[in-house]
Amino acid sequence: MRRRAAGAVAAFLCLLTGCATGPSLETRGNVTAPPGDSKHLTIGSAGFTESDVLAQMYALLLGKAGYHTDILTVSNRELYEPALESGQIDVVPEYAATFADWLNTKTNGPDAPPVGSPDLDTTMTALRKLATPRGLTVLDPGRAVDQNAFAVAASYAEQHHLKTLSDLGKSGLKVRLAAGDECVQRPYCEPGLKKVYGIDITGIDPKGVGTTQAKQAVQRGQDQMVLTTTTDATLSQFDLVLLADDKHLQNADYIVPVVNRSRAGSERVTSTLDALNKVLTTEDLASLNEQVDSWRRLPEDVARTYLKEKGLL
Repeated sequence: MRRRAAGAVAAFLCLLTGCATGPSLETRGNVTAPPGDSKHLTIGSAGFTESDVLAQMYALLLGKAGYHTDILTVSNRELYEPALESGQIDVVPEYAATFADWLNTKTNGPDAPPVGSPDLDTTMTALRKLATPRGLTVLDPGRAVDQNAFAVAASYAEQHHLKTLSDLGKSGLKVRLAAGDECVQRPYCEPGLKKVYGIDITGIDPKGVGTTQAKQAVQRGQDQMVLTTTTDATLSQFDLVLLADDKHLQNADYIVPVVNRSRAGSERVTSTLDALNKVLTTEDLASLNEQVDSWRRLPEDVARTYLKEKGLL
């Protein structure tokens, strides 16, 4: 297994000049090519910690299964998704609801109603319907999910007997929320918290999603809650705890491997990646992220250790 350097440059040039294409517009919707089983597979990473660790695990498992693997880091989905369609990238870890909505916008325009939802089955059906005509196969989701989540100070939760977002809504407490600017309009953020949970959001402190500054603001009591994710590995460092999304406001962003059907659609690839999906949990993923971000371990080392611990290597 190795990371691409010159190969990455070549891939970008091809993407920019259109030297490789996926299914043509005329044939999309009728992709009939049999599943392929290329012996050399390129694993895509979106360039952030979690994606890097997942890509490393995919590469290690596929390497054990007899494939020669490269990892290509492309941080922009606008670039790596076409590369996946064209076969320059063969496998990539994705997030079910986010990827479904992204493909929906790409297929049906920016004003298309969202198709991702809190219901996993509904989301997966929509995602596969959009992915298949593009020559992509979406494998089954695993147990791990990286959703938006909301955290409060542990002392605040204990004082007010808070375990869920419903508890916070029922408490009548006024809440200043540390989040990104977009929280004011996003349905999963301020509008959803008010409508679904009845939480009294008094203002948005625009410190970003899960940033150190945002967590510190809640830790100090300047804000009462912070928007982060379910795989945030640093919450305990700031004495923060997540409140459960008990009414399922957030979309089903389960981890799903997506493959180029003509190159990596074989049963061997599917069964190899399914083995990881069966054991990897949200808690595991948070721990793996922490080892890279806080302990400064290399993603490949973290991935290898985890797979050995689970008996997969």
